[in-house]
Amino acid sequence: MRIGVVGSGTMGAGIAQVFAQAGYDVAMQDVSPAALDAARRRIEQSLGKFVEKGMLAAADRDAALGRVAMTPALEAFSGVDFVVEAIVEDVDAKRRLFARLDEILPKSAILSSNTSSISITVLASATKRPEQVLGMHFMNPVPLMKLVELIRGQATGDAALAAARDLCSRLGKTAVEAADYPGFIANRILMPMINEAAFAVMEGVGTPEAIDTVMKLGMNHPMGPLTLADFIGLDVCVAILDVLHEGLGDPKYRACPLMRRLVAAGHLGRKTGRGFHTYG
Repeated sequence: MRIGVVGSGTMGAGIAQVFAQAGYDVAMQDVSPAALDAARRRIEQSLGKFVEKGMLAAADRDAALGRVAMTPALEAFSGVDFVVEAIVEDVDAKRRLFARLDEILPKSAILSSNTSSISITVLASATKRPEQVLGMHFMNPVPLMKLVELIRGQATGDAALAAARDLCSRLGKTAVEAADYPGFIANRILMPMINEAAFAVMEGVGTPEAIDTVMKLGMNHPMGPLTLADFIGLDVCVAILDVLHEGLGDPKYRACPLMRRLVAAGHLGRKTGRGFHTYG
């Protein structure tokens, strides 16, 4: 089976890496050659850390790198069997991509989206193969996190879901099926917690440091919700909350004004060096 990954950001690179480590040939596509170069460096660095820690042999690292081919052209996917889309979290951009992939891919190919909140049914409706479209939501950082949410759209067939579940097993991941509701399981629960933490900062209940410490030491979370928000990206958090708010119609999902203000200021978290916390 040949794998296609569309989008070479942090998630796309991680997804390509785990497939390559599991022995699959991977074609990674992005319209930006610079982004593809950055993705290859990211994969090399990640695999290098596994080698340094004795978790991966140098020969296996080299073999995995050799299985990843970078391309700026979607036409290179004409022989791909299974695609994971990992582009920007924008429904219109994803629908345009799915419609184009539907034209290029073999009729037997399965399309999946790494979306963390957007309706799989809506994405599948842009294709002529909705029974072969599903959600495959990996967690960040992909090479380390074991969970994958599998989302069945209204028309997703049993065969497509079974193929995705089998792939997860071969990747050493645990697959959990979620229904096609905004945010699925992970973000339906996570984002309100992050949002409430942001409101607590805005209302002066506690500093970001205090709130994160309470959740780490009091609730045994590995990192506080505001540190996690910075890691995810505050712009991504706001986008997911907007999907939840619009899709479910409940005001409890309204994104905190402080978080919107930070995004407007360009303080997006770790990727910009500043969010709720500051990073050197």
